[in-house]
Amino acid sequence: MGTDKLEYTLIRSDRRTVSLAVTPEGLVVRAPLRLPKHAVDEFVESRRDWIATHTARMEARQKELSSIEPLTEPELRALAEEALKVIPERAAHYAPLVGVRCNRITVRAQRTRWGSCSSRGNLNFNCLLMLTPPEVLDSVVVHELCHLKELNHSPRFYAEVLRVFPEYYRWNDWLKKNGDALMKRLP
Repeated sequence: MGTDKLEYTLIRSDRRTVSLAVTPEGLVVRAPLRLPKHAVDEFVESRRDWIATHTARMEARQKELSSIEPLTEPELRALAEEALKVIPERAAHYAPLVGVRCNRITVRAQRTRWGSCSSRGNLNFNCLLMLTPPEVLDSVVVHELCHLKELNHSPRFYAEVLRVFPEYYRWNDWLKKNGDALMKRLP
């Protein structure tokens, strides 16, 4: 156990508990507005081992991600062409099950999103979905189609997603665990 004071970014809000997050930018602590700074410092110090473990994991993951080779432009174009064939078929399969109709489907190479839905009923998908298991692609398609009913992430929205695609959380977890590595493939 070290004696150096741990440095962190403190974010105060109208919350009841203290939370920690290890990010590539450093340690982030979220705390209630009225909690004294010394109490926040004590909490952080009491979690020193947890912070060290998660920092090591995050650094290993960052090192792993830095060695990933980006796709070439021809590879990216080929993925986009494949996605333009496959994704509309999957959307056509699931739209009646959700009970919606989508307007336009667009495929892009996006750095931060797997899919999105506009209020006009247009759906956008990331071509990198073609590098995922088919169930991951389906989970994203169902997620976006359900936004045509609920433009939010309410319990009602997730109930609809799970009604149509009961394995949603399993494949969403896969995407959370592996998505960074896929995004690193973008040139």
